Amino acid sequence: MKNIIPLFLIATILFSCSNDTDSAQSEPFVLPFNSSNYWTYDITDDTQNNSRDSLYVGNDTVINGKTYKKMKAKDNVAFGFYSNSLHNNGVKVSGNKLLLSGTFSLNNDQNLPFNFSLVLDDFIAFDADAPLEGNPSTRTGVIQEIVNGYPLTINYVLKSVGGNSYPTYTSPYGNTYSDVKSGKIVLNIKVTSTQDVGGFPITFTILQPQDVIISEQFVAKNIGVVHTHTISQYNLDSQFAQDISNQLNIPTSYIGNQFEYLDTYVVN
Repeated sequence: MKNIIPLFLIATILFSCSNDTDSAQSEPFVLPFNSSNYWTYDITDDTQNNSRDSLYVGNDTVINGKTYKKMKAKDNVAFGFYSNSLHNNGVKVSGNKLLLSGTFSLNNDQNLPFNFSLVLDDFIAFDADAPLEGNPSTRTGVIQEIVNGYPLTINYVLKSVGGNSYPTYTSPYGNTYSDVKSGKIVLNIKVTSTQDVGGFPITFTILQPQDVIISEQFVAKNIGVVHTHTISQYNLDSQFAQDISNQLNIPTSYIGNQFEYLDTYVVN
């Protein structure tokens, strides 16, 4: 007689396997942004400047009718790119995503020869489920600035980028963490200036479209960001731009690296 496996047994096996798969896939990548959590970071750069940031989760705040956690920094100062991006802004965890609302701006440590600031609303700063080189969030726009009397038009693209997954990750600081996912924040800009030449408005390109900020964050499950490497760079490649750089006494090109290393933290 042939062996016949009862249908109910087959169904039970398939259902059990399906539940195991779903459970593994749905396990959350916990981002601990609860009130009173804090992280301290040691910061250094190419010139061996050393500083320290203390970033912590404050009270609830309402932005555009939605509730976030207000991020704060000790003495209201943040030197690192990551800490500066979060402090005084609202963050919210949604699944495996970290949403950011508030004012995104660059600080002096990025050493770029222009100001940059824009308002974000639910920008996905990090997504643990993002595929490699995927873009969870992209923001584009135009900013008008006047720098030392020169009117500047800044066309920008700000995006978050999916990174790699690491079962274990050892930061350059020497600390090892488990279950780490990386992600990037990339700022690409083009800068032009319209000048009056012989009674006619002429637009000159100061900065061709280029990535001026590439910041990679390494995020450990249940801990948060453990290491950040930020590259700040630009290259003024037109004669007009070089003339402006001479008048403003700024370099025609620049590249610098900043590193943020997690030192101490308390999360719950």
